[in-house]
Amino acid sequence: MSDSSLSALPASDRPDVAARLRDALLAASFTADGLLELLGAPAYAALARSEIVPALRATRGDTPLEALVRLFLLQRPVPHARVADVLPVEACLDSGWLIRVGGDSGDDLAATVDVRPYGGPGGEDWFIVSDLGCAVGGAGGIGGNGRQADAGVVLGVGGASTTLAGITVRTPVASALDLGTGSGIQALHAAQHATRVTATDLNARALHITALTLALSGAPAADLRQGSLFEPLKSGETYDLIVSNPPFVISPGARLTYRDGGMGGDDLCRSIVQGAGERLNEGGFAQFLANWQHVEGEDWQDRLRSWVPRGCDAWIVQREVQDVTQYAELWLRDAGDHRGNAAEYQARYDAWLDEFEARKVKAVGFGWITLRKTSAAVPSITVEEWPHPVEQPLGDTVRAHFDRLDYLRAHDDADLLEDHFRLVAEVVQEQVGLPGAEDPEHVVLRQNRGMRRATQVDTVGAGFAGVCDGLLSAGRILDAIAQLMGEDPVLLRDRTPAQIRLLVEQGFLEPAR
Repeated sequence: MSDSSLSALPASDRPDVAARLRDALLAASFTADGLLELLGAPAYAALARSEIVPALRATRGDTPLEALVRLFLLQRPVPHARVADVLPVEACLDSGWLIRVGGDSGDDLAATVDVRPYGGPGGEDWFIVSDLGCAVGGAGGIGGNGRQADAGVVLGVGGASTTLAGITVRTPVASALDLGTGSGIQALHAAQHATRVTATDLNARALHITALTLALSGAPAADLRQGSLFEPLKSGETYDLIVSNPPFVISPGARLTYRDGGMGGDDLCRSIVQGAGERLNEGGFAQFLANWQHVEGEDWQDRLRSWVPRGCDAWIVQREVQDVTQYAELWLRDAGDHRGNAAEYQARYDAWLDEFEARKVKAVGFGWITLRKTSAAVPSITVEEWPHPVEQPLGDTVRAHFDRLDYLRAHDDADLLEDHFRLVAEVVQEQVGLPGAEDPEHVVLRQNRGMRRATQVDTVGAGFAGVCDGLLSAGRILDAIAQLMGEDPVLLRDRTPAQIRLLVEQGFLEPAR
């Protein structure tokens, strides 16, 4: 399948038509909530698995919403008469949102792009535009139609897209950069809290589709620039927020623009992280999804620490690790290769393993990287593995993590003892031990919000956390605990600040400002 076989796109310079189309879609309840109500939860969930049969069965009626779902989401032609009173058909034909099947005299209409309803964080009704076959299930949906993914294809919303949107810090900013914008979902989110949004992509088709996504969602237009990584930016141009869901897949070659970085190993992700430092304003955040290699004889955490640019705090979370065979199979299936010629599939699989073997890669990690520009003399770099469920959206939790870093940097142990703390809401205590035992073997504090961490504490730590309500200083609480336990208060004050510091760092305690 060559680039020329991709469908012609709707005009991106017709905001009037996009506005009329948006009004028509909303009037017919072609929204995330409307879809869920129409299809039902099982059929709705099946779409994310590239399975459209349940949705096709649920749209066999004659309502306007069913016709729109078939037309824009399920890639099925519909009779002109079914949408003549629903859509501005002639304007959509003229601007390229729709075409006639069978030529100018055809009675059936087909969409030239997929349009997926998407609910914004504040209840907004947005629409994500993508290439045909990519609104649900990713490029694997293309393979399901007996085709191979085109190198320049532009995908819609996937799990990675929503993950990045969920972890992004959403404070109001003057400027935001969406690096490798794709279908424009990150730019769309950023437009809600950034005065100016710049979106870049190596793929000109992606920039065109981003413009359509923004227009159809009723969002302000972005400054769209074509080029690789930071190349489209002007000298000295900086931002308050940088986000990127880059083509992070570690693969042999650059076969698919939307996913393959085209650099050796994990060099593309490293380049993005290292290049972001000089593009951030003081206090600004850069947030990425990334893959990284686990190389024989090398600590993966040290590898990631070496990526962090000077003058930046960093919080890097590894969410998943796959061995090289699992990783190759995942991305071969993503492109639909497993549905094609068996010999070609095996050859591509072999090439992937050859690449990993040559680089001594034994596994690949996936996760989040957050940088924050800081003037601190000694930046903080946290690299951790956390494969457990978390609460989304997580943007406030990410911002709070860096706020706590600032607090701990500015307070030595003596300061901590003078300060007042509160136990964060929805923290529970669990005691683990044998039934009937007088004392528990372990005491665990567990968060029910944010990262949902759990940490083991001793008796003093549990007692301290339990009475932190902001009224007494940490030192006075420890003095009371020492009296109850018959311990030397001076010794207790000496050894407890490290535990307090850890509980603050992990978000169990907060200063009672």
